[in-house]
Amino acid sequence: MAAPTAYRPNVGVILVNRDGLVFVAARLDNPADAWQMPQGGIDKDEDPRVAALRELEEEIGTGKAEIVAESEGWHEYDLPPELVGRMWGGKYRGQKQKWFVMRFLGKDKDIDIHTKHPEFRDWKWVPFEQVPDLIVPFKRDLYQELLATFGEVVKGIGTGA
Repeated sequence: MAAPTAYRPNVGVILVNRDGLVFVAARLDNPADAWQMPQGGIDKDEDPRVAALRELEEEIGTGKAEIVAESEGWHEYDLPPELVGRMWGGKYRGQKQKWFVMRFLGKDKDIDIHTKHPEFRDWKWVPFEQVPDLIVPFKRDLYQELLATFGEVVKGIGTGA
């Protein structure tokens, strides 16, 4: 069987609290000390902005956020060879993602990772600069790109700008 060449359409969320810290969570299906920001697939004919807000609600149990910025284009990453064929029914080599920065409008008690279909076992707020060091290695370059692209926007949220 030939290796897949397509990328799965996906959205990602950089959720920022009023202290300028970014939400990260540890996946249930990965026992390693690896954290990620919320992300998920885009349904057929779904607007990426709608998908981002839906994924936030599905993954962390709250929609108390507003979109502040979004990536101009799409960011891609490839799965490591050992995961290609095992993820997403073997149809994709990786993901192409539209990323959104969102201002969190709620309180910590509004976050509930014990959703209908839980994906995470733990969560925390961290400085944005630390996020690339917390992610699985195959997504690290992507997270470095996000830091370079959205670092100033995230800082502005923390300062109330």
